[in-house]
Amino acid sequence: MNWLVFWAIVFVVMLVVELATAGLSTCWFAIGALVAFVVALFLEEFVLVQFIVFFAVSILLLVFTRPLLKKLLAVKTSPTNYDRCIGKIAVVEEKIDNISASGMVKIDGVEWTARSEDGSVIEKGAMVRIVKIEGVKVFVVKDDDKNK
Repeated sequence: MNWLVFWAIVFVVMLVVELATAGLSTCWFAIGALVAFVVALFLEEFVLVQFIVFFAVSILLLVFTRPLLKKLLAVKTSPTNYDRCIGKIAVVEEKIDNISASGMVKIDGVEWTARSEDGSVIEKGAMVRIVKIEGVKVFVVKDDDKNK
């Protein structure tokens, strides 16, 4: 078998698998196959050397560059209003009554539709703690000593 063809096929297969998965899993072996292909150009009769080079290059790239690339390609998330509101204290601007579907709180100067987490009615002016958000509604509990 012609080893140049073999390494070219390994390179293409590894590249196709990498492009199909996009998980940084086989690109190292594609590069290793490419280096083994170059070695095969000069040392075609030394098949063992080609395999050693393939595995050595692949493993070294995997060990030393994968963590760096994963860090560089990591999606950075930034907190949204949603993340920052949970646990905050708010002032009830409009009486919260789940049965009549009414209620409004102000969090950091922004008004939110509010509902009581436990179904209780909470009067205007009360201090509440945000416990969760569903859609555009915040769910609150009265902020007293037992909820802190």
